Amino acid sequence: MLTSSTMQETAGAQGIELRKDQASQLQQLTTESQNEASQGFDTKSALEIARIINHEDAKVASAVKKAIPEIALVIDQVARSLREGGRLIYVGAGSSGRIAALDASECPPTYSTAPGQVQYIMAGGPKALASAVEVNEDSEELGQRDIARRRPTRKDVVVGVSASGRTPYVVAAVAYAHARGAHTAAVTCNHETPLAAAADITIIADVGPEVISGSTRLKAGSAQKMVLNMITTGAMTRLGYVYENLMVNVHMQNSKLTERGIRILMCACKIDHEAAVQIIKSAGRSVPVALVMLKAKVDKPEAVRRLAKSDGNVRLAIEDNVLDL
Repeated sequence: MLTSSTMQETAGAQGIELRKDQASQLQQLTTESQNEASQGFDTKSALEIARIINHEDAKVASAVKKAIPEIALVIDQVARSLREGGRLIYVGAGSSGRIAALDASECPPTYSTAPGQVQYIMAGGPKALASAVEVNEDSEELGQRDIARRRPTRKDVVVGVSASGRTPYVVAAVAYAHARGAHTAAVTCNHETPLAAAADITIIADVGPEVISGSTRLKAGSAQKMVLNMITTGAMTRLGYVYENLMVNVHMQNSKLTERGIRILMCACKIDHEAAVQIIKSAGRSVPVALVMLKAKVDKPEAVRRLAKSDGNVRLAIEDNVLDL
């Protein structure tokens, strides 16, 4: 008869066997390889440690640069989906999931997007943002369950974020979304991975081995953050939520963001602080409405009408006046 302790030991042994089976796969991953530049890392001084990390970090931008064509494809797809009422849904685990959560959570204050437009799903749920729940990463069932709850459709874009490209939770979620007709993309740091096989478009930022082997919150994490920045910034710009290079859709919910909105209007329209404050007040505290009012020389109702007609695209709303001429 098996006792409780015996069952635990058996389960533990099976877990070890599973890890042995996966060892050869892990060894082939660039992100799990040893970095020659950081040999003897534990013997280095603080200055040497900082220099080695900085030297390795300098490789990140060039690795991301190689994936720009794929990044551009995802930008356009996300813009199309959001324009048609769809969503951008990130799926991640561990550090990758936290980076995805950060990007998703910063879209509403930056671009005044609705909370549901850019979402994230993370292995272990929201509590995993602050504490490690890494065991959930291995569950395909949980990945499928969590994405199924969001009911992905052909209007949505689901982006799996995984440095290794083989996290079962993320792969299963992306595969499920793909089967339901959603557009899918992978953001990874390794070539020829299960996640790439499950996605329509794969963005690979091959940053090479980490300073500390397998610690993908380092270069891989930086690369993923850069890629996600490009995706949302690019998509929101394509949607017209940026005018010139100004964050005109900023949501003025606190004093810093309110002052930012005022300065944006001052810069775009070459007016002083007092004039900017007055026009923003008359525009109902909306920078896009104020900008269209000033640039197109129209009243608030007309500015609102134009923005509705252009789906919030500020430049198109302003140029509506030119088209009418």
